[in-house]
Amino acid sequence: MSFDVLAIGDTTIDAFIKLTDAVATCDEHGEHCKLCLRYADKVPYESVEVLAGVGNSANAAVACARLGLSSALRAYVGDDREGTECIEYFKSQHVDTSLVERAPGVKTNYHYVLWYKADRTILIKHERYAYAMPATTPEPKWVYLSSMADNSLEYHKEIATYLMAHPGVKVAFQPGTFQMKLGVDVLKDIYARSEILFCNKEESQRILKTQEDDVKKLLEGIRALGPKLAVITDGPSGLSASDGNEQFHLPMYPDPKPPVERTGAGDATSSTTVAYLEKGLSLQEALKRGLINSASVVQHVGAQKGLLSAEEIEEWYVRRPAHFVAAPLS
Repeated sequence: MSFDVLAIGDTTIDAFIKLTDAVATCDEHGEHCKLCLRYADKVPYESVEVLAGVGNSANAAVACARLGLSSALRAYVGDDREGTECIEYFKSQHVDTSLVERAPGVKTNYHYVLWYKADRTILIKHERYAYAMPATTPEPKWVYLSSMADNSLEYHKEIATYLMAHPGVKVAFQPGTFQMKLGVDVLKDIYARSEILFCNKEESQRILKTQEDDVKKLLEGIRALGPKLAVITDGPSGLSASDGNEQFHLPMYPDPKPPVERTGAGDATSSTTVAYLEKGLSLQEALKRGLINSASVVQHVGAQKGLLSAEEIEEWYVRRPAHFVAAPLS
C-alpha cells in the first residue's frame, strides 16, 4: 500500500478548558505574555471540550485526507480507552491507521488547553513510547514530519536512514520543540532531505541560533540547511517564503469573524500547502489555500473542526479580497 502523505509524529487528546476568570499580561510590545490565575484558590471555568486524535502530524494527516489525498499516520497511542478513541477517530476521518501502534502499559498522550479569549496555553506531557520505524514502511509520495517526545533521537536517525534510502519521497518538515532542541547538526540529514520546511519567525531564529530579524536572511539561512522551499510565518503579519528563485510575502486571509481560538492555525497552513503542492500547484498558490484553511480553523475550537474540503477552499478562494496576493520581499 502506498499513500500520498504519511504523517509521522505524536498524537494526543486535547481537553479545552475555557477560562473567563483569568488575566493575560504582556510587555509593551505585546510579547512575552503570561496567563495569570489566582493562586491557592478555586478558579471557575466556563466549559470543557475533549478532542481526540490531534497533534501536529495528526492534524496534517486529517487535513490531507479531507482534501482528497490518501493519508496515513505513524504514531503511538496507549492500550487505554483514549488510544481506542484516537484510532476510531482517525478511521472516521479516512486516515489510514495501519501504522498507528498501541504501546502496552503506556498511556495515550493527554494535554490540557487553557483557552482564554482567542488564544491558548497548553499543558503538555509526552508519554515515553519505544519509538521505532516499522519493519515494513510503504513508500509514500510525501513524509510529513513533526513534533515528538524527547526520547525520540534514535527514531529520528531511523527516519533519516529511511529517507536516504528512498530518494523519491518528498519531505515536509515542521520541527517541534524537541526537534529544534536537538539542533541542525544532529538532524542534518533530515534538513538536507526536506523539500519544504515550515516554522514561525521565532522558531527560525532558534533553529539558526541567531537574533537576526530580517526575514529575507532568515529564509536564506533555512534554505542553506537543505530545504528547497522555506516558509516562515509571523502571526497576524502573514508569512514569507522562498523557493530559491524568489522571496515573497503573503498576508493572512482576512478572518470572516473574530477568531474563536487559534490552535492548529499553523498546522492547517503547512499541511494544506503540502496537499496542494502534491496536487500540482505552485508554492504561492498552495500557500494561499493553506492560509484559507487556517482562517477557517480559527473559527472553531481545536485544530481540526474547521478544516475545509477542497471544494470549500475553492469557494473561499473565489471570494478572496484584492489584497490577498503575493508581494516580492524588498
